[in-house]
Amino acid sequence: MAGLRVAFKLDRRPGASGRSAGFAMELDLDLPRKGVTALFGHSGSGKTTCLRVIAGLERVAGAYVAFGDEVWQDDAHRVFLPVHRRGLGYVFQEASLFTHLSVRGNLEFGLKRVAAWERRFELAPVADVLGISGLLDRSPAALSGGERQRVAVARALLASPRLLLMDEPLAALDFRRKQEILPYLERLHDIFAIPILYVSHSPEEVARLADHLVLLDEGKVAASGPLSEAMARADLPPAFARDAGVVLDTVVAGHEADALSRLGFAGGHLLVGRRPEPVGTRMRCRILARDVSLATERPQGSSIINLLPAKVTAITAADSPGQVLVQLIVGSTPLLARITMRSLRELDIVPGKDLWAQIKGTTLTEEPRPK
Repeated sequence: MAGLRVAFKLDRRPGASGRSAGFAMELDLDLPRKGVTALFGHSGSGKTTCLRVIAGLERVAGAYVAFGDEVWQDDAHRVFLPVHRRGLGYVFQEASLFTHLSVRGNLEFGLKRVAAWERRFELAPVADVLGISGLLDRSPAALSGGERQRVAVARALLASPRLLLMDEPLAALDFRRKQEILPYLERLHDIFAIPILYVSHSPEEVARLADHLVLLDEGKVAASGPLSEAMARADLPPAFARDAGVVLDTVVAGHEADALSRLGFAGGHLLVGRRPEPVGTRMRCRILARDVSLATERPQGSSIINLLPAKVTAITAADSPGQVLVQLIVGSTPLLARITMRSLRELDIVPGKDLWAQIKGTTLTEEPRPK
């Protein structure tokens, strides 16, 4: 099934006219039509511009945008569908709710945009999934920031979009509110089976939510692919090296007697603090490269309990002088380690070498994943 295709060139750099501001982008992406695709990058990398071009909010000459078999923009054939004909839901950084309407009134506004026989979602189940059923009679002014954003997401869903665009929806929230809303966002695709394009500059959000990842750096695609593969690359631009790490999809394989739980993945097991979830629960773990150390022999007498046999697959320079990123494979699962050049030399680490990877338990970020 065809997914989302977007290709365009944009050049607004200073030219002969002497413009002081400038920006250039060149993208050619084929994105999956299912799951959550994250557009990840630092400020100014072009994430929001890409989203606006897809939505039709920004028209770039020569761009090509298609969703499935439907072409939304193709200037060569004089095709340009306006925003309201693209079947989109759009959630911005600010909730932008109608203050003169109650929560129910805001949600009904989304419903009224769609004929009754074309509605894919109904108010009650959407409100239930997003945890706002008890807020329907409140005014937006009486809601917390996280509650307002959940209402904004619900309103977008009730317009029955075929594609949901989310432009840094958590950027305006503090840490507590972000943690409040993230579990609700995790459920959206699995329950409503709607593809989501999610813009973020937060590695933590991407690690929790994304299935597919597009890394944008200075207007160009630095990497694109399944989340686990894209984040495990050792040749990422310096802008991403500081947060380098991998995301593992794991399953709760058992609970140990000493307040530990065992998570299985394609390559071995990890021990983490006791989890309340039952055996069989899918979970996602993020392991930062800076929290992985390497040894040529299995360490003895160490407090680190996660020791995994690994093979070196690639070595690249890191973002800091005197450091390198070592890409490893554990079974069929990639892993990254950040070590010093001195350690690289003294341990004679080269591609193909067998090593032991030591993972500090405190670096694992385990979050339940829907079945």
